[in-house]
Amino acid sequence: MLLKLFNAQHTSLEKTVSHKTRHDRAQFLRRFFRDLHDKAGFRQLPDPRNLGQKHLRAMVRVWQQDRLAPATIQTYLSFLRGLALWLGKPGLVRAPAFYGLDVAEYERHEGARRDRSWSAQQVNIDPLIEEICAFDRYVGASLRLIRAMGLRRKESVLFRPFACVVAFEGTGLAPEERSADRYVCIKGKGGRTRYIPLDSAARVEAVEFAQRVAGHRDAHMGDPANDLKKNLRRFDYVLSKFGITCARLGITAHGLRHETLIEHFQAMAGTPPPVRGGTPPAPALDRAARLAVSRLAGHARVRAADAYLGQRRVVRIQAASLATHPEGGRLSSGPTFDPQPGPKEAAG
Repeated sequence: MLLKLFNAQHTSLEKTVSHKTRHDRAQFLRRFFRDLHDKAGFRQLPDPRNLGQKHLRAMVRVWQQDRLAPATIQTYLSFLRGLALWLGKPGLVRAPAFYGLDVAEYERHEGARRDRSWSAQQVNIDPLIEEICAFDRYVGASLRLIRAMGLRRKESVLFRPFACVVAFEGTGLAPEERSADRYVCIKGKGGRTRYIPLDSAARVEAVEFAQRVAGHRDAHMGDPANDLKKNLRRFDYVLSKFGITCARLGITAHGLRHETLIEHFQAMAGTPPPVRGGTPPAPALDRAARLAVSRLAGHARVRAADAYLGQRRVVRIQAASLATHPEGGRLSSGPTFDPQPGPKEAAG
């Protein structure tokens, strides 16, 4: 009943979640209560409304014994926080440290802490993609689209190189937003639609190559003989064959998306992002470049760009008033603040 009522909803924002999140969350919650009996030693399956700390502690111990990755345990705790909200028990699921987990290992950071791009791992990008194109033209075409426009893996496989290309007049964008005659329409996570201008030779060439690979005007970038699930598996297999894994070359398909978004920031801001040790640009320019990256990536918030670029630098204000420091002693640091205005400050 709880899943039927709430599983489609985001736990903190007024929006729905993807079908993958719904599936994963439902599968986990059903398994969680079975594992309380099968693995944690509870003789009876508890009513979800009676969920308490003893159940949570017992399952964290099971996950540790099973040597689950920290990111997996964090995801499980996040799913349980959602369940607690549905039950009217906010605050039931505590921070990882409360359950004896190492804070440094289990703490999540929204901002990128290292450069995940292919060039950061000394990969020669374009020749590698050309090798893959020669081996599998469908996967190669998808990689060229990711390289040119920063698409997600699934977006690149579902891309329809004829149907997705529209004239500016068909985008519904304001006239002042026009930067090209043609755009590609991408429907991303959460059903959000974004329009990416074909304003560079690299983007035009990637789309034209995809059109040559596609079998007909309604075709997508997967092998038409396979369904989406098989095409995604084929995509992963081909990348693994060419060493595109964390274990071998230290890169993933998502790292190619990072590459494109970082380059987009650098082109707008004139400096590398924090994840590459760049000097921070002026606050207004930094915010504009991050907003452009966020929109290109298909996100609704400026802060989402931090996952690719690293967080904006923190500035400290030092009080220098003799009235405040009559003895002329060492100045102390004032409050820490982000140079970007939040929604309330911007509105003020």
